[in-house]
Amino acid sequence: MTGLSAIVTGGASGIGLATATLLAARGFRVASLDLNTDVPEPLLGVRCDVTDDDSVRAAVATAAEAFGGLDVVVNNAGIGAQGTIEENDDTEWVRVFDVNVQGMVRVSRAALPFLRASSHAAIVNTCSIAATAGLPRRALYSATKGAVLSLTLAMAADHLREGIRVNCVNPGTADTPWIGRLLDKADDPDAERAALEARQPSGRLVTADEIADAIAYLAGPGASATTGVALAVDGGMQGLRLPK
Repeated sequence: MTGLSAIVTGGASGIGLATATLLAARGFRVASLDLNTDVPEPLLGVRCDVTDDDSVRAAVATAAEAFGGLDVVVNNAGIGAQGTIEENDDTEWVRVFDVNVQGMVRVSRAALPFLRASSHAAIVNTCSIAATAGLPRRALYSATKGAVLSLTLAMAADHLREGIRVNCVNPGTADTPWIGRLLDKADDPDAERAALEARQPSGRLVTADEIADAIAYLAGPGASATTGVALAVDGGMQGLRLPK
């Protein structure tokens, strides 16, 4: 992977930081596109608001100029939402779709001219188990991730003959700062964590590093025949039904 370059949105924390760090360790030049530009070396921190097209285009152009092009886009930036369809108002629906879905569109759209010039072009979208399994009080979040799954397939079809592969990863419940904040708000954080762990057949939360490994595989040359795929990293949550 030496000589390849990548941008990772939401690369300053959680899954994004784990992914950016792993890609850099494997030889990529990596830019983290995030509102927070404080990232460790050798990562390049570039300020980016995925809800603002001008900000996105400027950030992508900055990274491409710094690296002399772009080979890989990891669309990882996203926000969560809790509630049934009654509990999130129209403003919240617009906001979460703007970040989780249209943010991926903006970044990918800005990167396409650079990806078309690459001999190893790949886009990896961070999706979720929520796209394929019904989870309680995740209506809005699940709707955005269902859109990401469909968007991934459509993009893969649109850009395959341009030499651009498009895939996504579907993490199960991951031990990330967002989950940590949810647990902190719970009446009994330990009980809530235990319930989340029990929901996964593996009996534990997925780690950010495990998700990063899957993203790095899909981004790398070893996955050159893989496109239009949703790779589950969920401890068996989607496909397994183990006896209690």
